[in-house]
Amino acid sequence: MRGLTRIVGALLIASCAATPALAAQCGGDFESWLPNFKRDASGQGVSARGLAALDGVTQDPTVLRLDRNQGHFRVPFEEFIAKRVTSGRLAKGRQMLQQHAGTLARVEAQYGVAPEIIVAIWGMETDYGAVQGKQSVVRSLATLAHDCRRTEMFQRELIAALKIIDRGDFSSADLRGAWAGEIGQTQFLASNFVKYAVDFDGNGRRDLIRSVPDVLASTANLLRSHGWRKGPYGEGTANFQVLNEWNKSNNYQRAIALFAQRLVSGQ
Repeated sequence: MRGLTRIVGALLIASCAATPALAAQCGGDFESWLPNFKRDASGQGVSARGLAALDGVTQDPTVLRLDRNQGHFRVPFEEFIAKRVTSGRLAKGRQMLQQHAGTLARVEAQYGVAPEIIVAIWGMETDYGAVQGKQSVVRSLATLAHDCRRTEMFQRELIAALKIIDRGDFSSADLRGAWAGEIGQTQFLASNFVKYAVDFDGNGRRDLIRSVPDVLASTANLLRSHGWRKGPYGEGTANFQVLNEWNKSNNYQRAIALFAQRLVSGQ
């Protein structure tokens, strides 16, 4: 969702005080901070391959500006959905349900998540992969990890991104996404990528940027891992509560459920 309330609502603003596991102090000179962070990352199991992704990294002032200008989700629900649950997205979503029916059926059989929920998230997040973001994930996360607003969170996310590179799912150059470091067609945080991304097309890589089967299955795996069970997902259900794990914004949760319902109702 391009760095909005998934980031804002996920955690309280972190203190600049470092934890024992993440000892790199925030703020100050960025070039001096990087070697300290590299030592911490090495201690967290990041190999030389992952650490090399930080070589030559610079701060991105655009990321800092966007991080301080987030009020997009504090609007009335009807205003929120007017720009997101659109007739065009619904039409494309129904097309995606048909085009990927076989994959979605296999995903539902394995993870218990209704196809329309996965497609609704896919459409809401990136217009079905069309708008994933083009910024360097490593640079964006390094900028936010050095910043003193949510230091602890973004240092963890940066370490997770380096582990993705370590594993070989992506090179640093190919690991591009939204301004706050979200990755792929359903905008996974790096830590969620490490935990929940799956290789559903069987090519040996977890590719949430280009592989639709990996995207759909990984999205379902995240939901199931947080308690999703086959069944209803409207407001008041247990599955609706699981959507809180996808996005902390109640507007966003309601919009996903509404989007999914309209996909199958034809409205």
